[in-house]
Amino acid sequence: MGSLRTFHLLFIMIVFVATDMFGAWAVWRYSQNGEGFVLLAGLLSFAVGFGLVGYTLWMLHKLDRAKID
Repeated sequence: MGSLRTFHLLFIMIVFVATDMFGAWAVWRYSQNGEGFVLLAGLLSFAVGFGLVGYTLWMLHKLDRAKID
């Protein structure tokens, strides 16, 4: 079984890719039909995806300080 660090990194990477793929789809969909709600959902999805980058850096720093593998 993998470590806590490996599990978190893998899980966050999967969620990051999924949110950014949804954001890309929503922006593409907006360009097709001009629905404002779809654009908003896509932009929020991108914000959440890139917020995960900050969370990942914070989590890695915290695990390093606690000496958790």
